Amino acid sequence: MIPDVAQLQRRARKLLPPHVYDYYAGGSGRERTLRASEKAWRQFWLAPRVLRDVASVDTATRLLGSTFATPLAVAPTGYQGLAYPDGELAAAAGAARAGALYVLSTRSTCRIEDVGETVAAEGGTWWFQVYLMRDRNLTTGLVRRAAAAGAAALVLTGDTPVVGRKRRNSADGVVSDEVFLVNLGPLDDLDAASQAADVSLADIGWLRDVGGGLPVVVKGVLRGDDAAACRAHGAAAVLVSNHGGRQLDGALPAALALPDVAGALATGAGAENCEVYADGGIRTGEDALTALALGAGAVFLGRPALWALTCDGTDGVRSLLEGLTDDLAHAMALAGATSVAETAGIARPDPARSQPR
Repeated sequence: MIPDVAQLQRRARKLLPPHVYDYYAGGSGRERTLRASEKAWRQFWLAPRVLRDVASVDTATRLLGSTFATPLAVAPTGYQGLAYPDGELAAAAGAARAGALYVLSTRSTCRIEDVGETVAAEGGTWWFQVYLMRDRNLTTGLVRRAAAAGAAALVLTGDTPVVGRKRRNSADGVVSDEVFLVNLGPLDDLDAASQAADVSLADIGWLRDVGGGLPVVVKGVLRGDDAAACRAHGAAAVLVSNHGGRQLDGALPAALALPDVAGALATGAGAENCEVYADGGIRTGEDALTALALGAGAVFLGRPALWALTCDGTDGVRSLLEGLTDDLAHAMALAGATSVAETAGIARPDPARSQPR
């Protein structure tokens, strides 16, 4: 059955306390970016190839050297224990059972080591998302624990030097100090664990060194020149993302930023060594196909995975990923693509939107 993400969201809204639902669902400012992100994928049309043998369609892909059954992955989202009792453990297990990548947020409600053990038991792969904190010793400790627990890569969030202002979903009153400190331990000053405003390109190399050489993905890239700069400073991949519309309101939807970023990384020194991913507003197999066709090697799901987790725990996340992967495979067959690589060039901008007015 093809997952209906909108229906999952409606079900989750009934199950969650209103302040928790708003925390997950809300965006920054007037939520212009939040609203636009889903619609932006529809600004592209698909140009299918015909008379191709699509009797067998393979959605498998390789990301930073690991093979996955699907290019769909679970994006890092904070405090998943507010959605479901086992939180990140349930979500990570669901992703692994679907053959998908799971990315654990720094702001987790479960211990890093427990998530690592869960994914290992399921035979999966996980990455660790990193906020560079004001006290870098805190970041160092978390990263080294993640590396020891089996994380295969580090995802540096680059679009959050300060936290976006939100009208309906502040973490105040939603996340207790006890939950906030699950992986940090007692702190005399909670502000020490806030995001550092002085994060810079040089921190890509710093983070790689702290992580013992683990590859670093930079999340939150919306410009081609930024993507090239990240690559030049050692990034193994960039994730085109506007943070789910939760940071700068008015920031580009990922769909509109992706062609520029992918184009910038397709040429120049190290072009073959920096992968491109995307997230934000992906709701169907056709959306995922569009992202792949525009140059993404993987597509990350944030809120849809939260809604699935809320509704049905591990099975919900697994079902979401398997269902959307099946929907993607069907769309690929209709488009004449038998592999992720063959999706390249299938997407086209809406001609009506490119005409002068």
